[in-house]
Amino acid sequence: MFGYYLELALRSLRRNQVLAALMVLAIALGVGTSITMLTVLHNLSGNPLPQRSDVLFHPQLDPRPAKLAAADEEPPDDLTYVDAVNLYHLDTARRRALMSANWLPVRRDARDGALAMYTTRSTTADFFAMFGVPFVYGAAWTAQDDERRAQVVVLSRALNERLFGGADSVGRELVIATRTFRVVGVVEAWNPQPRFYDLNGRHGAFGEAEQMYLPFFTWLELPQDYGYGPMRCWGNDPGAGDHNPKAAECTWAQFWVQLDTPVQVAGYLAALKQYSAQQYQLGRFERAPNVRLRGLLDWLDVKRVVPVTVRMQTWIAFGVFLICIVNTIGLLVAKFLRKSGEIGVRRALGASRGQVFAQCLVEAGVVGMAGGVAGLPMAWLGLWLVRQQPVSFAASARLDLSMLGTALLLAVLAALAAGVWPAWRASRVVPALQVKSL
Repeated sequence: MFGYYLELALRSLRRNQVLAALMVLAIALGVGTSITMLTVLHNLSGNPLPQRSDVLFHPQLDPRPAKLAAADEEPPDDLTYVDAVNLYHLDTARRRALMSANWLPVRRDARDGALAMYTTRSTTADFFAMFGVPFVYGAAWTAQDDERRAQVVVLSRALNERLFGGADSVGRELVIATRTFRVVGVVEAWNPQPRFYDLNGRHGAFGEAEQMYLPFFTWLELPQDYGYGPMRCWGNDPGAGDHNPKAAECTWAQFWVQLDTPVQVAGYLAALKQYSAQQYQLGRFERAPNVRLRGLLDWLDVKRVVPVTVRMQTWIAFGVFLICIVNTIGLLVAKFLRKSGEIGVRRALGASRGQVFAQCLVEAGVVGMAGGVAGLPMAWLGLWLVRQQPVSFAASARLDLSMLGTALLLAVLAALAAGVWPAWRASRVVPALQVKSL
């Protein structure tokens, strides 16, 4: 029966090509606009590390003065140097990553005078295993390298291409900020979006990946001052940490830990509270223990990484889609009423109201499928326009298979919903009156 209804729908659409084209265009426009913004929202609010997000946690402490003006209850996002180092050594049995970022000058060797600035992530050895960073060549440095301030570096694949033509560069040397570093590894293109581990960086939550990675404590002891990432200071000297990253009134170091079980989470939270209470008793913290330990997804939710403008534009896009559906309803009513005579004859020959209703719904579904297919190029065009915008998340505006399926499903469901009332009206046609008028 469905095949028969499908054949009738195609015949009906061919007979009224202009009306059919208008309905398909209305649905295509609605699908194109809504899927464009839904794809952007989906990509921005997605899980950056689906396989690891449930074991990664972000600790927070509150070292701020008790009477700090305009301070809320939420602790700072980052840690002071002292707290970062203390937490790093708090439990050496678990994986943890201490980090920050800046730009550093690089050249291939001491004889080569050409310098270039590259984005750098300073971190500790567990960073790569915790976050599942894939390696092309070599491996990460070790915890012993961290402790002995080894001058080693891990390059991104893109930087390795630029400096060494993509060859295995493990064992080669680079001059970074006047010191010679040995390459120990090259990582594959890795840039989780949003960049959960550094939401306050120069490029925000949707910036580009760093081009090289250095041991945190080695980086901190470089002879020149190249900055220490996003820094928040309080007190009478807002620039206290600009040339002294160990200043007690400045937070800037990011810190993440891996906790594999609820028992470990509870134990680490208790250790955070105990550490904060100790610092409070020592007089270093002026506030009573105020700590947080959030999982990766909770952290992204608290920080509201999706821009407000994207949410607003998504609602506007679905408003446009609703208008298109309302127009489609009107066009379907006009189309079904135009063939009242045909429907009356079918009813007179024994077709039930339910059969007429089903026939009209199949026709609406065909229109929806055609509108969805026609809307995909509009969605691709919309996403291309988004990628031309000077915003940090532009590069992530790409249509994936899940959004492709969503577009087609949305179009068909919307067309079926739009066809319910017109189909119901068509099924109420009185056969005697229509046959009499023929």
